[in-house]
Amino acid sequence: MNVSRRKNKTLAAWLALLGGTMGLHRFYLRGLGDWIGWLFPLASGLGWWGVERVLALGQDDKLSWWLIPFLGMSLAAACLSAIVYGLSDRARWNAKYAPDQGPDGTAGATSWLTIGAVVLSLLVGATAFMGSLSFSIQSYVKYQIEEARRISQ
Repeated sequence: MNVSRRKNKTLAAWLALLGGTMGLHRFYLRGLGDWIGWLFPLASGLGWWGVERVLALGQDDKLSWWLIPFLGMSLAAACLSAIVYGLSDRARWNAKYAPDQGPDGTAGATSWLTIGAVVLSLLVGATAFMGSLSFSIQSYVKYQIEEARRISQ
């Protein structure tokens, strides 16, 4: 196989953690033709639009309740990818992304940098997912309580 096809597991995990919301890890591993990679910037953009709406219009903006979870889900999916990449078996990684190295090649090796990416991805992904989910649920419940008070008066 072509040496340029060889992909490093540690680099893929860090790209997923640091640039995953833009799909950098997918583009690194599969190229710019990966349609799933293009969904990451789309979802992240929708989520950031929701954040901008909250900053401009306040927390009562109902559209932002639906948009912000896109950012959280995109970040959580990217972090999950980093975890999967970091914990993947060396032989399987090399068979898929570095076939010229064989099962014991260095491209699929796990180092302390790989473990660091996995740990940070777990922390960031869980925080982003729970934060965006709790924001939307809190806003929805607050809206329901206000509507119930308005109807009862």
